[in-house]
Amino acid sequence: MTLADRTAVTVPFLDLRSVHAVVRPALDDAWAAVLAHGRYVGGPEVAAFEREFAAYCGVGQAVGVANGTDALELILRGLGVGPGDEVIIPTNTFVATGEAVCAAGAIPRFVDVDPDTLLLDPDAAADAVGPRTAAIIAVHLFGAVAPMEPLRALADRHGLALVEDAAQAHGARYDGRRTGGLGHAAAFSFYPGKNLGALGDGGAVVTDDTALADRVRELADHGRRRGDRDHHDQIGRNSRLDTLQAALLSVRLGTLDAENAARRRVLAYYREHLPATCVPVAVDPRVEPVGHLAVVRTERRRALTEAFTAAGVGWGVHYPVPCHLQPAFTGLPGPAGRQLPVAERAAERIVSLPCSPTLGEDGIERVCDVIRSVS
Repeated sequence: MTLADRTAVTVPFLDLRSVHAVVRPALDDAWAAVLAHGRYVGGPEVAAFEREFAAYCGVGQAVGVANGTDALELILRGLGVGPGDEVIIPTNTFVATGEAVCAAGAIPRFVDVDPDTLLLDPDAAADAVGPRTAAIIAVHLFGAVAPMEPLRALADRHGLALVEDAAQAHGARYDGRRTGGLGHAAAFSFYPGKNLGALGDGGAVVTDDTALADRVRELADHGRRRGDRDHHDQIGRNSRLDTLQAALLSVRLGTLDAENAARRRVLAYYREHLPATCVPVAVDPRVEPVGHLAVVRTERRRALTEAFTAAGVGWGVHYPVPCHLQPAFTGLPGPAGRQLPVAERAAERIVSLPCSPTLGEDGIERVCDVIRSVS
Protein backbone atom coordinates (compact mmCIF):
# COMPACT_ATOMS: atom_id res chain seq x y z
CA MET A 1 0.00 0.00 0.00
CA THR A 2 1.35 3.41 -0.96
CA LEU A 3 1.42 6.49 1.24
CA ALA A 4 -1.49 7.93 -0.75
CA ASP A 5 -3.52 4.79 -0.15
CA ARG A 6 -2.74 4.78 3.56
CA THR A 7 -4.12 8.28 4.05
CA ALA A 8 -7.60 6.81 3.66
CA VAL A 9 -7.02 4.15 6.35
CA THR A 10 -8.75 4.67 9.68
CA VAL A 11 -7.26 2.82 12.63
CA PRO A 12 -9.41 2.09 15.71
CA PHE A 13 -7.67 2.09 19.06
CA LEU A 14 -8.97 -1.44 19.73
CA ASP A 15 -11.03 -3.31 17.15
CA LEU A 16 -13.10 -5.72 19.23
CA ARG A 17 -15.40 -6.55 16.33
CA SER A 18 -12.56 -8.06 14.33
CA VAL A 19 -11.14 -9.80 17.42
CA HIS A 20 -14.47 -11.49 18.12
CA ALA A 21 -15.14 -12.27 14.45
CA VAL A 22 -12.25 -14.75 14.53
CA VAL A 23 -14.01 -16.87 17.17
CA ARG A 24 -17.63 -15.97 16.38
CA PRO A 25 -18.82 -19.56 15.71
CA ALA A 26 -17.41 -20.79 19.02
CA LEU A 27 -18.93 -17.81 20.85
CA ASP A 28 -22.30 -18.59 19.28
CA ASP A 29 -22.02 -22.23 20.41
CA ALA A 30 -21.17 -21.14 23.97
CA TRP A 31 -24.16 -18.80 24.04
CA ALA A 32 -26.45 -21.55 22.75
CA ALA A 33 -25.21 -24.03 25.35
CA VAL A 34 -25.97 -21.65 28.23
CA LEU A 35 -29.40 -20.86 26.82
CA ALA A 36 -30.10 -24.58 26.57
CA HIS A 37 -29.45 -25.41 30.23
CA GLY A 38 -30.61 -22.06 31.71
CA ARG A 39 -28.23 -21.99 34.69
CA TYR A 40 -27.28 -18.35 34.24
CA VAL A 41 -25.65 -17.94 37.67
CA GLY A 42 -23.39 -20.69 38.97
CA GLY A 43 -23.69 -22.87 35.89
CA PRO A 44 -21.10 -25.54 35.02
CA GLU A 45 -19.21 -23.21 32.71
CA VAL A 46 -18.08 -21.13 35.71
CA ALA A 47 -16.26 -23.99 37.41
CA ALA A 48 -14.85 -25.12 34.06
CA PHE A 49 -13.41 -21.69 33.32
CA GLU A 50 -12.01 -21.39 36.84
CA ARG A 51 -10.12 -24.67 36.36
CA GLU A 52 -8.87 -23.63 32.92
CA PHE A 53 -7.73 -20.19 34.01
CA ALA A 54 -6.00 -21.46 37.15
CA ALA A 55 -4.09 -23.99 35.03
CA TYR A 56 -3.21 -21.28 32.49
CA CYS A 57 -1.76 -19.07 35.26
CA GLY A 58 0.09 -22.00 36.79
CA VAL A 59 -1.72 -21.87 40.14
CA GLY A 60 -4.06 -24.15 42.01
CA GLN A 61 -7.12 -21.94 42.50
CA ALA A 62 -9.22 -19.43 40.58
CA VAL A 63 -12.41 -17.77 41.78
CA GLY A 64 -14.58 -15.96 39.25
CA VAL A 65 -15.94 -12.63 40.48
CA ALA A 66 -17.91 -9.73 39.05
CA ASN A 67 -15.00 -7.50 38.01
CA GLY A 68 -11.33 -6.76 38.56
CA THR A 69 -11.90 -4.10 41.20
CA ASP A 70 -13.88 -6.55 43.32
CA ALA A 71 -11.10 -9.10 42.82
CA LEU A 72 -8.56 -6.76 44.42
CA GLU A 73 -10.84 -5.82 47.30
CA LEU A 74 -11.75 -9.44 47.99
CA ILE A 75 -8.09 -10.48 48.06
CA LEU A 76 -7.31 -7.77 50.60
CA ARG A 77 -10.31 -8.67 52.75
CA GLY A 78 -9.46 -12.35 52.46
CA LEU A 79 -5.94 -11.59 53.68
CA GLY A 80 -7.32 -9.66 56.65
CA VAL A 81 -6.20 -6.26 55.36
CA GLY A 82 -8.56 -3.54 56.57
CA PRO A 83 -8.98 -0.51 58.84
CA GLY A 84 -5.74 0.72 60.30
CA ASP A 85 -3.64 -0.83 57.54
CA GLU A 86 -1.73 0.80 54.69
CA VAL A 87 -1.22 -0.75 51.25
CA ILE A 88 1.63 0.40 49.02
CA ILE A 89 0.61 0.93 45.39
CA PRO A 90 2.13 2.79 42.44
CA THR A 91 0.54 6.14 41.71
CA ASN A 92 0.68 5.34 37.98
CA THR A 93 -2.28 2.98 37.81
CA PHE A 94 -5.98 3.06 37.08
CA VAL A 95 -7.95 4.53 39.96
CA ALA A 96 -9.54 1.12 40.68
CA THR A 97 -6.38 -0.07 42.45
CA GLY A 98 -6.72 2.67 45.04
CA GLU A 99 -10.50 2.27 45.18
CA ALA A 100 -10.15 -1.40 46.10
CA VAL A 101 -7.80 -0.55 48.96
CA CYS A 102 -10.25 2.03 50.30
CA ALA A 103 -13.19 -0.35 49.88
CA ALA A 104 -11.37 -2.86 52.06
CA GLY A 105 -11.09 -0.13 54.72
CA ALA A 106 -7.34 0.38 54.34
CA ILE A 107 -5.35 3.41 53.18
CA PRO A 108 -3.54 3.48 49.83
CA ARG A 109 0.07 4.59 50.16
CA PHE A 110 0.94 5.96 46.71
CA VAL A 111 4.58 5.77 45.63
CA ASP A 112 6.53 6.76 42.54
CA VAL A 113 7.46 4.60 39.59
CA ASP A 114 10.57 3.58 37.68
CA PRO A 115 11.47 6.29 35.11
CA ASP A 116 12.03 3.75 32.31
CA THR A 117 9.19 1.24 32.75
CA LEU A 118 6.72 3.48 34.66
CA LEU A 119 6.02 0.50 36.93
CA LEU A 120 6.29 0.37 40.72
CA ASP A 121 9.77 1.42 41.88
CA PRO A 122 11.03 -1.08 44.49
CA ASP A 123 13.18 1.57 46.18
CA ALA A 124 10.21 3.91 46.50
CA ALA A 125 8.16 1.04 47.89
CA ALA A 126 10.88 0.23 50.42
CA ASP A 127 10.96 3.85 51.57
CA ALA A 128 7.19 3.78 52.11
CA VAL A 129 7.11 0.74 54.40
CA GLY A 130 6.01 1.70 57.89
CA PRO A 131 4.47 0.15 61.00
CA ARG A 132 0.99 0.14 59.46
CA THR A 133 1.99 -1.37 56.11
CA ALA A 134 0.17 -4.67 55.48
CA ALA A 135 0.55 -5.29 51.74
CA ILE A 136 2.09 -4.22 48.45
CA ILE A 137 0.09 -4.25 45.23
CA ALA A 138 2.36 -4.77 42.23
CA VAL A 139 0.51 -3.39 39.21
CA HIS A 140 1.43 -5.02 35.90
CA LEU A 141 0.70 -2.04 33.69
CA PHE A 142 0.53 -1.85 29.86
CA GLY A 143 0.91 -5.65 29.50
CA ALA A 144 4.32 -5.68 31.19
CA VAL A 145 5.17 -7.07 34.64
CA ALA A 146 6.28 -5.19 37.74
CA PRO A 147 9.74 -6.02 39.15
CA MET A 148 8.58 -8.98 41.18
CA GLU A 149 11.93 -10.28 42.43
CA PRO A 150 12.88 -7.19 44.45
CA LEU A 151 9.27 -6.63 45.49
CA ARG A 152 8.99 -10.20 46.72
CA ALA A 153 12.23 -9.79 48.69
CA LEU A 154 10.87 -6.56 50.21
CA ALA A 155 7.56 -8.18 51.12
CA ASP A 156 9.26 -11.20 52.68
CA ARG A 157 11.65 -8.99 54.64
CA HIS A 158 8.79 -7.12 56.31
CA GLY A 159 6.19 -9.89 56.44
CA LEU A 160 3.88 -8.18 53.92
CA ALA A 161 1.39 -9.66 51.49
CA LEU A 162 2.38 -9.22 47.84
CA VAL A 163 -0.66 -8.92 45.57
CA GLU A 164 -0.62 -8.72 41.78
CA ASP A 165 -2.95 -6.34 39.98
CA ALA A 166 -2.78 -8.24 36.69
CA ALA A 167 -5.75 -6.58 34.99
CA GLN A 168 -3.56 -5.56 32.03
CA ALA A 169 -1.25 -8.57 31.87
CA HIS A 170 -3.10 -11.80 31.07
CA GLY A 171 -0.42 -14.28 30.03
CA ALA A 172 2.61 -12.02 30.55
CA ARG A 173 5.69 -13.71 32.00
CA TYR A 174 8.42 -12.74 34.45
CA ASP A 175 11.48 -15.00 34.42
CA GLY A 176 9.38 -17.53 32.52
CA ARG A 177 6.46 -17.60 34.97
CA ARG A 178 3.05 -16.22 34.11
CA THR A 179 1.33 -13.47 36.00
CA GLY A 180 -1.05 -14.83 38.59
CA GLY A 181 1.58 -17.04 40.19
CA LEU A 182 4.11 -14.39 41.19
CA GLY A 183 2.69 -13.22 44.53
CA HIS A 184 0.33 -14.32 47.28
CA ALA A 185 -2.65 -13.80 44.98
CA ALA A 186 -3.55 -11.95 41.80
CA ALA A 187 -6.55 -10.00 40.60
CA PHE A 188 -7.60 -10.11 36.95
CA SER A 189 -10.18 -8.06 35.08
CA PHE A 190 -12.10 -9.39 32.09
CA TYR A 191 -13.44 -6.02 31.01
CA PRO A 192 -14.03 -6.26 27.22
CA GLY A 193 -10.94 -4.21 26.34
CA LYS A 194 -8.54 -6.50 28.24
CA ASN A 195 -6.37 -9.06 26.45
CA LEU A 196 -8.71 -11.72 27.83
CA GLY A 197 -11.98 -9.83 27.66
CA ALA A 198 -15.56 -10.91 28.26
CA LEU A 199 -18.59 -9.52 26.44
CA GLY A 200 -19.41 -7.58 29.59
CA ASP A 201 -17.74 -7.32 32.97
CA GLY A 202 -15.96 -10.02 34.91
CA GLY A 203 -12.93 -10.76 37.02
CA ALA A 204 -11.04 -13.45 38.87
CA VAL A 205 -8.86 -14.06 41.90
CA VAL A 206 -6.09 -16.61 41.37
CA THR A 207 -3.82 -18.05 44.06
CA ASP A 208 -2.07 -21.17 45.33
CA ASP A 209 -3.49 -20.49 48.80
CA THR A 210 -6.56 -22.74 49.05
CA ALA A 211 -7.69 -21.20 52.33
CA LEU A 212 -7.55 -17.71 50.81
CA ALA A 213 -9.49 -18.87 47.75
CA ASP A 214 -12.16 -20.34 50.04
CA ARG A 215 -12.45 -17.07 51.98
CA VAL A 216 -12.71 -15.07 48.75
CA ARG A 217 -15.37 -17.42 47.42
CA GLU A 218 -17.43 -17.04 50.58
CA LEU A 219 -17.03 -13.27 50.69
CA ALA A 220 -18.08 -13.01 47.04
CA ASP A 221 -21.22 -15.07 47.70
CA HIS A 222 -22.82 -13.02 50.49
CA GLY A 223 -20.54 -14.55 53.14
CA ARG A 224 -22.31 -17.89 52.63
CA ARG A 225 -20.75 -20.96 54.26
CA ARG A 226 -19.32 -23.37 51.69
CA GLY A 227 -21.80 -26.17 51.04
CA ASP A 228 -24.53 -24.54 53.12
CA ARG A 229 -26.89 -22.10 51.42
CA ASP A 230 -28.65 -21.05 54.60
CA HIS A 231 -25.84 -19.93 56.91
CA HIS A 232 -23.74 -16.82 56.40
CA ASP A 233 -20.64 -16.66 58.59
CA GLN A 234 -19.54 -13.16 57.63
CA ILE A 235 -20.75 -10.01 55.92
CA GLY A 236 -19.95 -10.59 52.28
CA ARG A 237 -21.18 -9.20 49.01
CA ASN A 238 -22.62 -10.27 45.67
CA SER A 239 -19.66 -10.55 43.29
CA ARG A 240 -20.01 -13.55 41.01
CA LEU A 241 -18.84 -14.27 37.48
CA ASP A 242 -22.00 -15.20 35.60
CA THR A 243 -22.29 -18.36 33.55
CA LEU A 244 -22.51 -16.76 30.12
CA GLN A 245 -19.37 -14.66 30.61
CA ALA A 246 -17.51 -17.72 31.90
CA ALA A 247 -18.50 -19.67 28.80
CA LEU A 248 -17.38 -16.88 26.49
CA LEU A 249 -14.12 -16.46 28.40
CA SER A 250 -13.30 -20.14 27.93
CA VAL A 251 -13.54 -19.56 24.19
CA ARG A 252 -11.36 -16.45 24.35
CA LEU A 253 -8.79 -18.21 26.54
CA GLY A 254 -8.13 -20.65 23.71
CA THR A 255 -6.85 -17.85 21.46
CA LEU A 256 -5.16 -15.69 24.12
CA ASP A 257 -1.58 -16.76 23.48
CA ALA A 258 -1.93 -16.22 19.73
CA GLU A 259 -3.46 -12.78 20.26
CA ASN A 260 -0.73 -11.84 22.74
CA ALA A 261 1.90 -12.85 20.18
CA ALA A 262 0.17 -10.65 17.60
CA ARG A 263 0.20 -7.72 20.03
CA ARG A 264 3.93 -8.25 20.61
CA ARG A 265 4.47 -8.06 16.85
CA VAL A 266 2.67 -4.71 16.79
CA LEU A 267 4.92 -3.44 19.59
CA ALA A 268 8.03 -4.67 17.81
CA TYR A 269 7.02 -2.89 14.61
CA TYR A 270 6.49 0.37 16.49
CA ARG A 271 9.88 0.05 18.19
CA GLU A 272 11.57 -0.43 14.82
CA HIS A 273 9.76 2.24 12.83
CA LEU A 274 8.77 5.07 15.19
CA PRO A 275 10.73 8.31 14.83
CA ALA A 276 13.04 9.33 17.65
CA THR A 277 10.45 11.87 18.86
CA CYS A 278 8.25 9.01 20.13
CA VAL A 279 9.98 6.75 22.64
CA PRO A 280 8.24 3.51 23.70
CA VAL A 281 8.12 2.79 27.41
CA ALA A 282 10.91 0.35 28.32
CA VAL A 283 10.31 -3.31 29.22
CA ASP A 284 12.46 -5.23 31.69
CA PRO A 285 14.46 -7.89 29.78
CA ARG A 286 13.17 -10.55 32.21
CA VAL A 287 9.63 -9.82 31.07
CA GLU A 288 7.70 -11.26 28.13
CA PRO A 289 5.00 -8.60 27.72
CA VAL A 290 1.59 -9.06 26.13
CA GLY A 291 1.08 -5.64 24.56
CA HIS A 292 -2.09 -4.59 26.31
CA LEU A 293 -1.14 -0.99 25.53
CA ALA A 294 1.50 0.51 23.25
CA VAL A 295 2.63 3.49 25.32
CA VAL A 296 5.11 6.05 24.02
CA ARG A 297 6.47 9.34 25.35
CA THR A 298 6.49 12.51 23.30
CA GLU A 299 7.12 16.19 23.93
CA ARG A 300 4.35 17.08 21.45
CA ARG A 301 1.38 15.17 22.80
CA ARG A 302 -1.28 17.74 22.01
CA ALA A 303 -0.16 18.15 18.41
CA LEU A 304 0.12 14.39 18.00
CA THR A 305 -3.30 13.57 19.44
CA GLU A 306 -4.92 16.29 17.35
CA ALA A 307 -3.29 14.82 14.25
CA PHE A 308 -4.46 11.33 15.22
CA THR A 309 -8.03 12.54 15.63
CA ALA A 310 -7.97 14.34 12.30
CA ALA A 311 -6.58 11.24 10.58
CA GLY A 312 -9.08 8.80 12.11
CA VAL A 313 -6.47 7.08 14.29
CA GLY A 314 -7.56 6.01 17.77
CA TRP A 315 -5.46 6.96 20.77
CA GLY A 316 -5.55 7.14 24.56
CA VAL A 317 -3.64 8.39 27.59
CA HIS A 318 -3.04 5.88 30.41
CA TYR A 319 -3.12 7.83 32.70
CA PRO A 320 -3.19 11.65 32.53
CA VAL A 321 -3.71 12.20 36.28
CA PRO A 322 -1.65 10.10 38.72
CA CYS A 323 -3.69 8.64 41.56
CA HIS A 324 -2.06 10.73 44.27
CA LEU A 325 -3.40 13.86 42.51
CA GLN A 326 -6.94 12.54 42.02
CA PRO A 327 -9.57 14.52 43.97
CA ALA A 328 -11.11 11.25 45.18
CA PHE A 329 -8.07 10.57 47.32
CA THR A 330 -7.58 14.04 48.79
CA GLY A 331 -8.03 14.12 52.52
CA LEU A 332 -6.54 10.68 53.06
CA PRO A 333 -3.87 10.62 55.75
CA GLY A 334 -0.31 10.37 54.54
CA PRO A 335 0.74 10.46 50.90
CA ALA A 336 -2.19 11.80 48.88
CA GLY A 337 -1.39 15.12 47.22
CA ARG A 338 2.37 15.03 47.71
CA GLN A 339 4.79 15.25 44.79
CA LEU A 340 5.82 12.08 42.98
CA PRO A 341 7.86 13.63 40.16
CA VAL A 342 8.54 10.66 37.88
CA ALA A 343 4.88 9.78 37.47
CA GLU A 344 3.84 13.43 37.21
CA ARG A 345 6.31 14.14 34.41
CA ALA A 346 5.36 10.98 32.52
CA ALA A 347 1.65 11.77 32.78
CA GLU A 348 2.20 14.92 30.73
CA ARG A 349 3.97 13.08 27.89
CA ILE A 350 2.55 9.58 27.45
CA VAL A 351 0.27 8.51 24.60
CA SER A 352 -1.16 5.06 23.92
CA LEU A 353 -1.12 3.94 20.27
CA PRO A 354 -3.47 1.42 18.62
CA CYS A 355 -2.47 -2.14 19.52
CA SER A 356 -5.21 -4.55 18.43
CA PRO A 357 -4.10 -8.14 17.81
CA THR A 358 -5.77 -7.88 14.40
CA LEU A 359 -3.96 -4.65 13.47
CA GLY A 360 -2.11 -5.21 10.21
CA GLU A 361 1.06 -3.65 8.86
CA ASP A 362 -0.84 -1.10 6.78
CA GLY A 363 -2.65 0.17 9.88
CA ILE A 364 0.53 0.28 11.95
CA GLU A 365 2.34 2.16 9.20
CA ARG A 366 -0.56 4.60 9.00
CA VAL A 367 -0.06 5.34 12.69
CA CYS A 368 3.65 5.90 12.07
CA ASP A 369 2.87 8.18 9.10
CA VAL A 370 0.80 10.46 11.33
CA ILE A 371 3.54 10.54 13.97
CA ARG A 372 6.15 11.45 11.36
CA SER A 373 3.91 14.25 10.11
CA VAL A 374 4.16 16.07 13.45
CA SER A 375 7.77 15.18 14.27
